[in-house]
This record gives sequence, structure tokens and C-alpha cells, in this order.
Amino acid sequence: MLEFYVYILECKDGSYYTGQTDNIEARISMHKQGLITTCYTYTRLPVKVVHVSTFASRAEAIGAEQQIKGWSRKKKEAFIKENFDLLQKLSNAKNNAKNKLKL
Repeated sequence: MLEFYVYILECKDGSYYTGQTDNIEARISMHKQGLITTCYTYTRLPVKVVHVSTFASRAEAIGAEQQIKGWSRKKKEAFIKENFDLLQKLSNAKNNAKNKLKL
């Protein structure tokens, strides 16, 4: 059964890159070797894998990738550290701030 992955890399400059693939070993190797010259990570080597999640479908992986890409740095770091309480608090704080702006 084919699995799909969402991964987060920490770049040399401390930034995070989020991607998705169906071949995690090959994709990470490509990033680490700098084989993808148009990729965000190319000029930020070396990179370190800080998170990998597995999904049953490509659609789920793409959805998770897009969600994570939209998160703040603090939310990404809470997710990487598996601090789901903090992740929830940060999500609630953002939603509360949006609701206040609508008043």
C-alpha cells in the first residue's frame, strides 16, 4: 500500500520548509544533496528533518502540507515538538483575534 508523507525541514538559516511526497527517503536525499535547484532549501543547506507525518492518500497529505505552510513559526514549532496543547492555544488565540476584528 502506497503511503504519503508530509515533512518539515529546518534549514541552515533556521527557517522551516514543509513539503509532501510519496517517497520520503528519496525526497529528503534530494533536499540534502541540493538536487532541486529551484527549491527553497537549495540556498539554505544543510537541512535537518524535524518532522514526518504519514497519510493514506495524496489529497490528505497535500491538505496537511497547505495547512502547515499557513501556520506561524510558533505553531510549527509546537507541532514539531508535539506540544498539542500549545498548538491548540495558538490556534484559539488566532481565531479569537479574527473574531474581535469582525466586531
